Amino acid sequence: MCIRLIRRGGRFLGAMLAMTALTFGIASFDAAPAQSQGLLVNTSPDSQSRLPRNEAIASRRPSSSMPVDQYKIKELEVNVKLQDQAATVQVTQSFVNTGSRTMEVAFVFPLPHDAAIDRLTLLVDGKEMPGKLFDKEEARRRYEEIVRKNQDPALLEWLGGGMFQTSVFPVPAGAERKVMIRYTQLCRQEQGVTNFLFPLSTAKYSTHPVEKVSVNMTIESGEEIKSVYSPTHTLDLKREKHRAKISYTAKNEVPSSDFRLMFDVGRGKVSARVLSYRPNTKDDGFFLLLANPQIEDADTERAAKTVVFVVDRSGSMSGEKINQAKNALKFVLSRLRKGDLFNIIAYDDQVESFRPELQKFNEENHSKALGFVESIYSGGSTNIDGALTLALKQLKDSDRPNYMLFLTDGLPTAGETNESKIVANAQLHNEVRARIIAFGVGYDVNSRMLDKLVRANFGQSEYVRPNQDIEEQVARLFGKMESPVLTDVKFNFMRDTDSDEAVVNRTYPRQAFDLFAGEQLVIVGRYRKSGEAKVRVEGKVGKEAEKFSFPAELAAAGSDSSMSFIEKLWATRRIGEIIDELDLKGKNEELVKELVQLSTRHGILTPYTSFLADETTNLQAVTQNATTADRQLRVLESNASGESGVAQRAAKSAFQYAPTPGAAAAPSASGIAGGVVYRDAAKDVAVEVKSVRSIGDKAFYQRGAQWVDSTVTDEQKKNARRCEQFSREYFDLAAKYGTKLSQYLVYDEPMLVNLDGETYLIEPAMAK
Repeated sequence: MCIRLIRRGGRFLGAMLAMTALTFGIASFDAAPAQSQGLLVNTSPDSQSRLPRNEAIASRRPSSSMPVDQYKIKELEVNVKLQDQAATVQVTQSFVNTGSRTMEVAFVFPLPHDAAIDRLTLLVDGKEMPGKLFDKEEARRRYEEIVRKNQDPALLEWLGGGMFQTSVFPVPAGAERKVMIRYTQLCRQEQGVTNFLFPLSTAKYSTHPVEKVSVNMTIESGEEIKSVYSPTHTLDLKREKHRAKISYTAKNEVPSSDFRLMFDVGRGKVSARVLSYRPNTKDDGFFLLLANPQIEDADTERAAKTVVFVVDRSGSMSGEKINQAKNALKFVLSRLRKGDLFNIIAYDDQVESFRPELQKFNEENHSKALGFVESIYSGGSTNIDGALTLALKQLKDSDRPNYMLFLTDGLPTAGETNESKIVANAQLHNEVRARIIAFGVGYDVNSRMLDKLVRANFGQSEYVRPNQDIEEQVARLFGKMESPVLTDVKFNFMRDTDSDEAVVNRTYPRQAFDLFAGEQLVIVGRYRKSGEAKVRVEGKVGKEAEKFSFPAELAAAGSDSSMSFIEKLWATRRIGEIIDELDLKGKNEELVKELVQLSTRHGILTPYTSFLADETTNLQAVTQNATTADRQLRVLESNASGESGVAQRAAKSAFQYAPTPGAAAAPSASGIAGGVVYRDAAKDVAVEVKSVRSIGDKAFYQRGAQWVDSTVTDEQKKNARRCEQFSREYFDLAAKYGTKLSQYLVYDEPMLVNLDGETYLIEPAMAK
């Protein structure tokens, strides 16, 4: 097992909260990729050379005597204009020959498996390059020929699609070649959404990490754009009614997953789209619900709300922290509108209120509130219970959205100090269902108490590390929630029958929530029976209750596996919920066992199941592994505060609210292609693991010289069907199953994989 610890400024790499997490896509997906990034391939009949491998994805198998073309991809820029289903794509890619000899190569450009491409133009250093388009059958023959000649399985990943190949051209040692591709593509629609894919993962065949990867997309539609969702990457998104701008940038990374984006259109105040996937008839299916409010015009009147800011001014907040907190207060005040109610509570051992009761937001009160903010100075101990009680008692109108922004940097040291009683008191006084958003600042907070507080009061917690800016964290979160469109939102799946049987189960997030302007809700869950259904979304606008109904089709087993990411996203959030239950309610053997099973099946390592990466761990010994996980969970039980306590609650939250399957895991600095990252339970660090790979909808674990599919049993391993790399049977299997199998064949090491009820052992030719 190869493990590397990464520390950047004392923070976890990756998401603090899922809604703001930046992920570089740890998982890859079983969709047929819209291939539009190419590779430099040695196609000369009188020489052999393999594609380059970065250190992050280099094989542990002894080096082959086969020469390797040494080139790196310096920069990759993708610009896309998507008009309804038609995409116009321009890709600029810079290759640098990092070897000591001239490379004689062709540019090979895999074509999409299922999308129509036309008007393809390819330029090398500004000059149009002649080339030929090959259909699927001819492309397959050429792929196999190159793979067999160069003893390199990498190109098998693109079996099943066509190919564009240029004439051979030289790249001198040290020289750079800039390749530009322009083409148009008709994107497919599935389950009601338009689906665009771009194969960023082809850039893993490079001697160095890619210095810069950028994707810029513009979506234009005659209908109103509703859901815009990427299951692979967390994006910078700006939406208007008929236009959306999407961008993604990464530096010094080895892209490990393809870029995938989905969008749909519709009309109405609220829109919902249901996507689903069922792996087989024996197990439950999995659904993903995307809910979006209508894009509002600038002059649209927005619902009035109440906001109370409760800020810690104890002695430990002195210096830069209190200044940042005051600036955060000023930001919140600047974003309030006419009709909003507000107040400010400042506390140490004494609790002080800006005004005895809520104030209407207007110019005069805004000015006076700013004066109160300036008069806040740090000193004294920490009366958390008194501050919460005073703030909640001021909230009396349940017909409007009520929010409390609660900030603390320490433990309760004045007034009531028992954490359970503090939480119970807050719940008792919260008569209007106020949503408490807690900000824990630094490492001295009682993170378990904050999580209990927000769980009991419909909110969420955010943790601000010592080197992070309080103002930035508060401003970012409040900026997303300042305009509630629908409050106390609930959803329910129904069928057109009189049956009382629940249609869906184990949905996450679990509690009712609010839907804000510009926000997209991502909800996941399971279902038992496939077929037509209806989803009803209901909530309140002020005093008025509103209901919206949408059709849904819950997919049957054997349907398109391009939606298999939904199962892993559900597993990611379920793992977060399990850890939360164990954290807040204590030991539960059944939950620990389920945690181990989900972690093993999907390759989602947690601080408490990281031992699965050890090559001596028997993946089938669930009971024994649950006992080990239970011992690891004692770290969570014993650390409510300190660096470890805060780090673990932040990690838990990232799992609970992950927007994509990879968002809960910190991206690695070197970008392991298909590898995984977990968070160390005792320290604020991310750990990257090369002995576990997440590929498609499967997880593989290195056991000795083999990579073993997590679903392979000991009995299946004994009776596995053996297949030698580069044999006729090997290519026949790849052609028969396409990307369903070929994505697992691109590695050089022996691989055990379950496929359609059969277990295969793929053995490299040199291994015998």
